[in-house]
Amino acid sequence: MGFTIGISRGMRDIRTGARRRSRTSDGTAVAEYTGLWGWDVVPGARASAGVCSCGHDDCPAPGAHPLDFAPVLAAGATLDDVTGTWGEFPGASVMLPVGGAFDVIEVAEPAGCRALARLERMGLPVGPVAATPDGRAQFFVAPGAAADLAGLLYRMGWDDPDALDLRGLGPGAHITAPPSDRGGLGPVRWLRSPALDSASRPPEARLVLGTLAYVAHRSRA
Repeated sequence: MGFTIGISRGMRDIRTGARRRSRTSDGTAVAEYTGLWGWDVVPGARASAGVCSCGHDDCPAPGAHPLDFAPVLAAGATLDDVTGTWGEFPGASVMLPVGGAFDVIEVAEPAGCRALARLERMGLPVGPVAATPDGRAQFFVAPGAAADLAGLLYRMGWDDPDALDLRGLGPGAHITAPPSDRGGLGPVRWLRSPALDSASRPPEARLVLGTLAYVAHRSRA
């Protein structure tokens, strides 16, 4: 209880300090991600007119990858840690490494929105869900889901993740987190914001995957 109260007070201080010192909303979000939700964060590149801030002319993913040599801000990093690091990488996007605290199951946003509403109506556990500017919904689930996605679907009676437009993201992948811009296309936003009961312990993929597969199938039929 005392830990939760301390976090809440700390986050109020973060928000007050952000207003007082005109910190960016990105910096405030990073402090929340590391301090409140227990996620690692890494500074990422941004893109403008298709040109990536990493400086490589042949960048394969403009504005959608971690910056070279940027340090990982580990879960639990303080506001001072965040401020110091983001001061070294001004304008960096907020990126979350996948495969540690969570994996991601990605689907087309319209299908994801319908599946999310269905899951909530059924009272099933749902973790954070993000929406990317290129029309994808990203469901946070327990680690290990990406590697076993095909197997999980097969056991549920579905043969091919690609036919359902489902994609698993696991270790080695990074996603852009709200409120950052991804690939120069616009900001990532939350369809379902992180919460204390699900951000640090996202649901097992099997609890949401059946609904995602069913809705995705109906959407593509």
